[in-house]
Amino acid sequence: MKAVNGFDQLNDGLKKEVLNASIAYNKYGAYCVPLSSQHRTLNQRILKGEVFEPDTIQFLCDKAGEGDIIHAGTCFGDFLPAISKAVYKDAHVWAFEPNHENFRCSQITLTLNHLTNVHLINAGLCDTNSVTGMQVLDRRGRGLGGYSSIVSPLEKDIETKTVNMVALDEVIPLDRKISIIQLDVEGHEEQALKGALGLIERCRPILVLENDHGIISSSWFKKNILSKGYEVGAKLHYNRIVSPVQEF
Repeated sequence: MKAVNGFDQLNDGLKKEVLNASIAYNKYGAYCVPLSSQHRTLNQRILKGEVFEPDTIQFLCDKAGEGDIIHAGTCFGDFLPAISKAVYKDAHVWAFEPNHENFRCSQITLTLNHLTNVHLINAGLCDTNSVTGMQVLDRRGRGLGGYSSIVSPLEKDIETKTVNMVALDEVIPLDRKISIIQLDVEGHEEQALKGALGLIERCRPILVLENDHGIISSSWFKKNILSKGYEVGAKLHYNRIVSPVQEF
């Protein structure tokens, strides 16, 4: 059996901790793009100098008003330069990213663009503060990037990373006015919204929800969101706009 000396152990540790990434640019700013998930469409578009989901970004910028934006599923921060610069002077962006590699890249994206109004939190959204498992690699060992997802503890054949989960009602201060909640949380939308029901009732923000996972057609959504004076509107890329009815 091959002996492992202290240098080998240190080198193995560094390989796990060193961030392997590229810097890319588009019309909104600069980005730290992780190479582990460079095969993903999002990463490829940004590495080519393009904008991913340009209509969604423009909608967030146009509709933020004087309030804060909650942006969950931040990935490496491809939305951050645009929406950070679009919000009003005293408004904030609350960005949530549970994948640790993506979170570290987002930190660098913030630094590259000198963004100071973003609260970047290394956690996913849920109905209560907790710790859970997240799949960050596909079955070929490639990084899932923005497609990393919360997995059931019963899925023992999937390699997972431990991640923190938080409820928006526990994190967002009561004195903050929230204009938009934008969720790209890979099927975890219901849990994220359950943890934000107080905020939604208080601020009545626009909801921008990825709709690939059927959240908008669910009975829970109809009972807890649509019945409280919300209506489903336009589609933007993979998202649906759910807006408060003004006269409600």
